[in-house]
Amino acid sequence: MRLVLPGATPTAQDTARLCARLYADGASAVVCDAGAVTEPGLADVNALARLRLAAGDRPFRVTGAGPALRALLDLVGLVELLGEPEEGEPPGGVQEGVEPDDLPL
Repeated sequence: MRLVLPGATPTAQDTARLCARLYADGASAVVCDAGAVTEPGLADVNALARLRLAAGDRPFRVTGAGPALRALLDLVGLVELLGEPEEGEPPGGVQEGVEPDDLPL
């Protein structure tokens, strides 16, 4: 499923509408296009966080994020929505090391 985050500051109604589409759709993965966001703020972060929660167990990724939105998501600890590991963290699914008593994944 592909969602598009509005370019203007998303309102609570915009976020609720996008979440409702997400709940109603049975897609196996969700891609949220944030390319229209030119002046990101906390309303954008709130919308993306709520959409991530609404996606549940489905993979969720944000595309088209400009440098300002990337920096804001990194600042609030949601950079993983961009499909990028946080600084100092290995990419998803990668183990840093294996101990003899570790259980296999």
